[in-house]
Order: sequence, then structure tokens, then C-alpha cells
Amino acid sequence: MRIKDVLAAKAVATVVVIDPRASVHDLLHLLAEHNIGAVVVSPDGEQVTGIVSERDVVRRIAEGPDALLTSTVDTIMSTDVVVCEPSDSLDDLMRLMTVRRIRHVPVVHDAKLQGLVSIGDAVKTRIGELEFERDQLNQYVSGGQ
Repeated sequence: MRIKDVLAAKAVATVVVIDPRASVHDLLHLLAEHNIGAVVVSPDGEQVTGIVSERDVVRRIAEGPDALLTSTVDTIMSTDVVVCEPSDSLDDLMRLMTVRRIRHVPVVHDAKLQGLVSIGDAVKTRIGELEFERDQLNQYVSGGQ
């Protein structure tokens, strides 16, 4: 299974992005509005300059919550963004997510944002594969009935 297959199976293909100069207050509204845990930071909707997640907000609150809501996204975002390509394998991505302890990976091709894969997307896809294999094996064992 390839990342492009995971993206094709997603119910919502749009990636929620936020400008790096937006306020953290705007970020929180975006996370709540879309019921998501991370947003890709991009000045133009194509170039990935960072990613910001609930974890980033919590870390900043732990440092001192006073100026958080008036801060800009670029002050709390992660800039060391792990990305993948549509042609990458799902197994490789799941390994990478586990080793790096990340839950959201932007999909980039030719330096342009193509999508976002969450750990939930990966698990859902993998469960679908396993259920399909189970059904095929059951059908084989029962003689194609």
C-alpha cells in the first residue's frame, strides 16, 4: 500500500493550513472548527514551512501561558517537518511515525503539499488491509463459498 492510496481513501482530501503570521488564537479556532490535532503551516498553501499541533500549544503553555494567545504560529510551530512522498509505502511511514513519535506527516511532491496523513489514517488503512486479507483467507478455506 502506498501513501497515494491512503490519500485517495480519505473522506476529506483538503489539508487545513495556516499562515505562519496567524495568531495562536486563530490556530486554536481552526483546530476546534475542523476537529483536528495538527495544521500544516504554509504561507501559500503549497510550501510546507512548518507544522503545529496540540502538543506545540501545550508545550508553550507549560513554558508560560501569559502571551500564548497573542503569539504567532511561527513562534510555536515545529520547523523540522518530517514529510513523505505519495509513492512511499505505508509500512515505511508507520515505522517512521513510531520511531519519531509523530502523529501527522505532510505528503509533498515536487515541493508542493499534496495531503496530510495522520496516525489514524494509517491505522484505518492497515485495518482495512487486514480485514480484506482475513476475508480472502476465509473464502479460500471455505472453498470459495
